[in-house]
Amino acid sequence: MKTLRRLFTLTLLGTGLLAAGIGHAADIESRTIKFPSASNKGHPQVVGVEKFAELVAQKSGNKLAVKPFPGGALGPDLQTVSAMQGGTVEMTVMNASLLAGNVKEMAVFDFPFLFNNTREADAVADGPVGQKLLDKLQERGLVGLAYWDLGFRQVHTMKRVIAKADDFKGVKMRVIPTPIYVDFMKALGASPVPMPFTETYAALEQGAIDGMTNPLLNILDGKFNDVSKHLTLTNHMYTPQAVVVSKKFWDKLSPVEQKILRDAANETAVFQRKFARDEATKVLAELRKAGMTVHELPPAEIAKLRERAQPVIDKYTRDLGPIVQETYAAVEKVRAGK
Repeated sequence: MKTLRRLFTLTLLGTGLLAAGIGHAADIESRTIKFPSASNKGHPQVVGVEKFAELVAQKSGNKLAVKPFPGGALGPDLQTVSAMQGGTVEMTVMNASLLAGNVKEMAVFDFPFLFNNTREADAVADGPVGQKLLDKLQERGLVGLAYWDLGFRQVHTMKRVIAKADDFKGVKMRVIPTPIYVDFMKALGASPVPMPFTETYAALEQGAIDGMTNPLLNILDGKFNDVSKHLTLTNHMYTPQAVVVSKKFWDKLSPVEQKILRDAANETAVFQRKFARDEATKVLAELRKAGMTVHELPPAEIAKLRERAQPVIDKYTRDLGPIVQETYAAVEKVRAGK
């Protein structure tokens, strides 16, 4: 009788582990996963990493331990990518378009004014286009798992006021180090300065640049309001955050372990997007309180920016190929309510 009870208990225990997503314990080894990110602790990007770590621990019975490294502690984003390809760092999350140096089609996420809202962005990221782009990363030693949120980009400057389209002329603007962003700023008449995110605060403080673009979340998180007095709302670009794993590390994992990481990344995406967007709605008021002057470009000035961006869009449409048409088709489908 005792033997039967013991077997019944073990069966229930095994069923519980499976229900929790742990699967076969023998297929999960004890591992530590380094997960760096550029933002500081408390930022929605880092909150996402922490939520991911929590889910992975739950699903693996605490065998897989994700260790966050916020604040660019392991180096700038592109340096981290190289470390992942070399197998010395396991994971990261970053602007998807920064991966265009590995998969050129990722640059589609840098197209100015591609998305009007996050619903359109999510539909592309979570649909066939987003998956196709993630799949292409494997050829370059990376495995894409999911897309998280950082928000639409705005413009902030120290002394130069951007209140109309012509105000960009001659302004030294830090840009994400991607070709489209460089060309976009040139098209607006600005002087683009490609620079890793981790160097931007000092550059603004020292006057090496006049301004830069950032999602609202980054402005407050990085205390850029201390070195930027003017904020201009442009919503000119939305870049999803790609959650990426080193393929060298990925290939060492069992199918069970791979499923744990993939499921946790996708579950975190739902949580992180909501958290990030809820936080973003609070930030604008906080930046005003912190002393930033907020400028809202009239629709006619936004139309000028769109017009000046069009030659850049045309150039990279030819360069990137079918993925551009597929992306715009997915956006139009959302706009049509399909």
